[in-house]
Amino acid sequence: MTSNTLPPFVKSGADLGQRTTLALPGRAAFYVEVDSADQLSQLVGKSHLRRFVLGAGSNVVLTGDFDGLLLHMAIGGRQLIGEDDDAWYVRAGAGENWHSFVRWTLTKGCWPGLENLALIPGTVGAAPIQNIGAYGLEVADRFHALEAMDMLTGKTLRLDRDACRFAYRDSVFKQEGWHLEARLVVTRVTFRLPKAWQPVAGYADLASELEQRGIARPNALQVADAVIAVRNRKLPDPAVLANAGSFFQNPLVDAAFARRLAAAHPELPRYPQADGRVKLAAGWLIEQSGWKGRQLGRVGMYEKQALVLVNRGGATGADVIALARAVQAAVRERFGVDLVPEPVFL
Repeated sequence: MTSNTLPPFVKSGADLGQRTTLALPGRAAFYVEVDSADQLSQLVGKSHLRRFVLGAGSNVVLTGDFDGLLLHMAIGGRQLIGEDDDAWYVRAGAGENWHSFVRWTLTKGCWPGLENLALIPGTVGAAPIQNIGAYGLEVADRFHALEAMDMLTGKTLRLDRDACRFAYRDSVFKQEGWHLEARLVVTRVTFRLPKAWQPVAGYADLASELEQRGIARPNALQVADAVIAVRNRKLPDPAVLANAGSFFQNPLVDAAFARRLAAAHPELPRYPQADGRVKLAAGWLIEQSGWKGRQLGRVGMYEKQALVLVNRGGATGADVIALARAVQAAVRERFGVDLVPEPVFL
């Protein structure tokens, strides 16, 4: 593979370990920091290269070197683009830091709605792909539309909420495999933030934090501050201890299976869903399977939150895969539940 067909702003070789929060070794054959849609358009049609879009690197497991073109998303910008009787419409570039964007919506314009998603690592562009969620809220609940470039045709497409086909930690980008082959690359996202806002504070940890603060009727900023406090207690800072946040999805099971599990394990946290299924707490399942705070070589499950896989230093992608498989096997053996990893394996 050569770079002679690529624009001059594409670099040959880049250390990806420094650009991902798990800090695993790996390099990209070609690398570009994408700061505009115009720049992205110059890469359209380079079909001979395998492509991958990297945001903040907080949801990626490097399994080795990447032999293609890595697009490091850095398109910025954030603004209020309109409002109606029911909502404000706020747009941000795909490369904007997600947490900074959430704080901006709450402090710049007092536009509530994203507060439960504070401190989730990543970028704005990655948020709808993963349909990130926390403490009773998902991006899908506040999503309006996104713009994405088709890397085969160069056309800019607009996808609304229905077109994105959101599900739990899922979207059309994952369902069609577009996020793995970078067929459609998100450039901007618009959110619909409700004027008739009500706090979503039913999750036990969040409710307890607000109660400890003596806040019975919280505003959006107070909810965000409580979420940040809870997350800081449970989750390690990647700058101090390398990790990719929650490593496994909370499993969704049918109601009958959930009832059988609850009969055997009454303390099992479970959350009924609108479609009749029940969400189980993956962290609890992992802890009860004996993996909280336990290591396998240079990686382990975090001692304060069993859902978080951490790199204690010098780990490789193979180390992470081995631990993930061991945890999955333990949970399957004890509870009959299959855990699905959240990160992308590159």
